[in-house]
Amino acid sequence: MLDIKFIRENPDRIKEEIKRRNMKIDLDSFLSLDEKKRGLTQQIEALRAKQNEATELMKKGRDEKLISEMQKIKSEIGEIEPELKDLEEKTKKILLTLPNITHESVPIGPDESGNVVIRTVGEKPKFDFAPKQHFEIESVKYLIDSERGAKVSGSRFWYLKGDLAKLEFALMQYAFNFYSSKGLMPMIVPMLVREDAMYGTGFFPADENEIYRVNPDEDNLFLVGTAEVALAAYHMNENLDFSDGPKKYMGYSSCFRREAGTYGKDMKGILRGHQFNKIEMFIFCKPEESWQWHEKLLQYAEEFLQSLGLCYQVLNMCTGDIGAPNAKKYDIETWLPGQDTFRETNSCSNDTDFQARRLNCRYTDENGKKQFVHTINNTGTSDRPLIAILENYQQEDGSVIVPEVLRPIFGKDRIG
Repeated sequence: MLDIKFIRENPDRIKEEIKRRNMKIDLDSFLSLDEKKRGLTQQIEALRAKQNEATELMKKGRDEKLISEMQKIKSEIGEIEPELKDLEEKTKKILLTLPNITHESVPIGPDESGNVVIRTVGEKPKFDFAPKQHFEIESVKYLIDSERGAKVSGSRFWYLKGDLAKLEFALMQYAFNFYSSKGLMPMIVPMLVREDAMYGTGFFPADENEIYRVNPDEDNLFLVGTAEVALAAYHMNENLDFSDGPKKYMGYSSCFRREAGTYGKDMKGILRGHQFNKIEMFIFCKPEESWQWHEKLLQYAEEFLQSLGLCYQVLNMCTGDIGAPNAKKYDIETWLPGQDTFRETNSCSNDTDFQARRLNCRYTDENGKKQFVHTINNTGTSDRPLIAILENYQQEDGSVIVPEVLRPIFGKDRIG
């Protein structure tokens, strides 16, 4: 969420941001409502000051004139309050839709076509045969049971079996060990969260159509689409102590997304499902440290993919293809030879103080003043690097070589 004072003082910059992100938000309407709200707030404050003054005078003795005046003030306040409450709700609703301010290094573009590849790392594997997609590889295809997944839960659900299930857990365990060595605290986080956690992280209202709601009007909980939600809300309404440095976490969770708007897209295999497993990195830090940590989290994810021997490219995402909370975002796309393309495996975002303002997450600076923290996140790993392993390490006989770093956990050197 943006600072309301910043919005009032920089309307042209906010309008430009809205335009760059291809959003349709009437900022002039918001500013008009905000001005009316401020006017009514001042009226009520003045009336309450008079009310308090009259109350003090009444303590000295009953005065019919004062009683009449107090009744009149109470009536006036009663007339203004409903209108003020309505304006507060309307302005808050618009305020929650306004995006973060993008960093000057973010390219301006309408959509994914405006994303900029800033480097490609590693070499694409060479095959003496036509590489297959992961769900076509002989030793793997029988370990993905989408038919029974659909029978039990519907489309975009599956069962992973045998060595494929073991390989996924080996990947997750390796990621826990890898990122722990970077100083990130491992956490297994709640997968159901309250509404204020969704609004606090910026997933509501922007991505509300992607989220599963559980027992509406009863528990009113929501299934997370990423551990980022639970990690960001971990310090909600707290004043953080940074005397020992930033708070550095990584969280494991199963994730749930409705995949709205992707009908018929990536229906085969395990590339795009309603449920998947993921490890998320998350940092709380001082504002002056956040850009450094943004680059560090990107570096950690790159080192992880390099340790698996995978080829990838890093993209600087443009204004038309980043989320509302993001001031800047890098995507890492890993090479999938079966698809003959790069596909996203990591998203690394600096959300500056956007989430912290919503979550009321602060720290006390060296001058004793409370300031909002900055938050940074990046994907540690998910099911998608698993797909990359299967496709990049497939063999002509239908087996899959297991990357060397996973063998001690997986227990053998190949599938099939």
